[in-house]
Amino acid sequence: MEHEQGWGRFVAGKRSKWVTLATWVLIVGVLSAMWPMVNKEVQNNAANLPDDQPSVQAAKVAKEQFGSGSVPALLVWHREGGLQDEDLQHVQKLFGGWATMPVPYQDSVPPFDKMPVQALRAQLSQDQSTLVTPVLFRSDVASDHLKEGVQQLKNQAAREFGSDPFAASQTSGSELSARVTGPVGISIDAVGLFKNADFKLMMATVILVLVILLLIYRSPILALIPLVAVGFAYGAISPLLGLMAAKGWITVDSQAISIMTVLLFGAGTDYCLFLVSHFRHLLREEESKGKALLQAITETSGAIAMSGFTVVLSLLALLLARYGAHHRFAVPFSVSILVMVVASLTLVPALLAIFGRVSFFPFIPRTPAMEEERAGRKGKKYYQPKPQKESFIGRLVIARPWMIVIVTLVVLGGLASFSGQVKFTYDIMSSFPKSMESREGYDMIGKQFSPGVLAPVKLMAEAGSHADALGAKLAELPYIDKVSKPQKGGQNSDILAYDMELEMNPYSTEAIDSIPKLREAAEQSLREAGIASPEDKVWIGGQTAIQYDTRATGDRDTLVIIPVVIGMITLLLLVYLRSVTATVYLVLTVILSYFSALGLGWIIIHYGLGADAIQGAIPLYSFVFLVALGEDYNIFMISSIWKKKKEMPFKQAIKEGVGETGSVITSAGLILAGTFAVLASLPIQVLVQFGIITAVGVLLDTFIVRPFLVPAITTLLGSWAFWPSKHAEVQESAAHTEIR
Repeated sequence: MEHEQGWGRFVAGKRSKWVTLATWVLIVGVLSAMWPMVNKEVQNNAANLPDDQPSVQAAKVAKEQFGSGSVPALLVWHREGGLQDEDLQHVQKLFGGWATMPVPYQDSVPPFDKMPVQALRAQLSQDQSTLVTPVLFRSDVASDHLKEGVQQLKNQAAREFGSDPFAASQTSGSELSARVTGPVGISIDAVGLFKNADFKLMMATVILVLVILLLIYRSPILALIPLVAVGFAYGAISPLLGLMAAKGWITVDSQAISIMTVLLFGAGTDYCLFLVSHFRHLLREEESKGKALLQAITETSGAIAMSGFTVVLSLLALLLARYGAHHRFAVPFSVSILVMVVASLTLVPALLAIFGRVSFFPFIPRTPAMEEERAGRKGKKYYQPKPQKESFIGRLVIARPWMIVIVTLVVLGGLASFSGQVKFTYDIMSSFPKSMESREGYDMIGKQFSPGVLAPVKLMAEAGSHADALGAKLAELPYIDKVSKPQKGGQNSDILAYDMELEMNPYSTEAIDSIPKLREAAEQSLREAGIASPEDKVWIGGQTAIQYDTRATGDRDTLVIIPVVIGMITLLLLVYLRSVTATVYLVLTVILSYFSALGLGWIIIHYGLGADAIQGAIPLYSFVFLVALGEDYNIFMISSIWKKKKEMPFKQAIKEGVGETGSVITSAGLILAGTFAVLASLPIQVLVQFGIITAVGVLLDTFIVRPFLVPAITTLLGSWAFWPSKHAEVQESAAHTEIR
């Protein structure tokens, strides 16, 4: 035991505890002073698609041949009852000014100022109430810079009209209103949502964790210890990631930082509780707080390290992703968990060593002898506390294992069956609150014009003299509303470009599904014209084509990453448990739990909240988090059973292992689920849906899989649960002992 407690003495001995604390203070101080915080290095316009994707290739052709390396901000002007000539004249003056004195990062504007008012009026909606005017910005500019340019547009419009039309309501009275939408408006709003969410998310998570810890442990000091550890860990993580981002080694965005914060508080608090709960248990048996802490560190550090390592490797599997947003999650998430595990194994033991039993004030755990002595000093009679009741769940699991397995499989299987009904969407607009400017503008366009105006599709083809035939073919397609006249390429006049407006929402699944049909129709037209190899002479760009490639790339990532994560977790469990049988059923139960979470999440999101679909990236994110974090609880509980069975009969070890780990895993699960549920309070649908599904999955693991299903299967398998480990040899004396 002496050599096993070496780590504990190193980080939490009489003197080393202060050295450990001082080391953390020094590390965080130095890193924060030397390197930038990660929030300063955020890039929200980083490319998501690889260069070989068709939409990316189309963008390159468009820029080379047509100089269209720009993205539009669509200004939607609206007045109930109809726009007046005076309104249109003001718009013309604005565009004349922007043509001669562009706002920052502006590329170009259409010559509306050179049109007669009647020609401009011809572009109004049917009821004459709405006009859409594009302002083109450079495509290589970050959202923060685009926001600067758009803000100047708004300021100049307010001066021109004498009041701010962008602050006016679209529906009240006959007041002129304006909104910015299109790719530029959407990009600005998307980044703004995450920026505004960061502080709120941090505060909500801290308060939630603090409240849950106070309710569970009823100790203000103990409630603060995990939060202090997470705070120190974040103090080291932020500059580490900031350095990596500044050096160009990684790219971070606001969405990744938001989810990383939640993960850090949830998983980090869990690791702290594994140690804290065992320390409190030992303090009731051991008078020396130092010995109790060293024993707690020895008996939990392996499970904590293994749990953390499992999560780190699972998150690193995201490096295999080709889609940028998936790939960018890997390093920030894995580094944050790695640093948090180190903090849990060093800083938390040091803090517990410093405070000792006072950590649990006012409900300080003492041995019976200490309680008796304390009562004597106060002149009171000492009443021996009643022995702690055995775990009801532990008794039930070993008494009715078949019933438990059947019931839990029916419940989880029933929920998992709903996962087959899940529908997915890549419509970014559905993630925005209805009151957000870009969505209000988009909704007005959809109401007054064709929704395809929001994001036209650009088809380019090396059609030569067959422009009319290709244009006619495109105009015949049922999902196309309008086709522009062809534009010839600057470097290659045989390349023609058509801007097309779709009949439906260009971000919808139906629109995305039309992209391969559109490509096939264009290639067929070229083939009928006698052009060889038409598949190499058609390029389709625009937001709908980008979403199509996004879906295809995301599907590829899912097919690659999920098997890799399962394989890595399986290998780690085999190494740690040295049991093929246990590894198989632990992995299978977590996979079942994931599909059950997806099914239950769909029930809540679709039938409860009324959403028609969930964002396409959520299943992959949820899988990586739930499978990795779900194994945490299994590892901690199975580790307890493994150790106890060396000293007692097998079923007794299961009963006590379930009972002893039950409270800590329950509290840890509530905290982890609560932190992910905080995401559901944000006005961003992708985070709401991800938060709901992940929180539901953690709760299923906490209250069904871990306490019932896993120990029941272990009971049924008996010594085969350890096969082929040497631990399968159950002591003969214990094998025949009666289990009460």
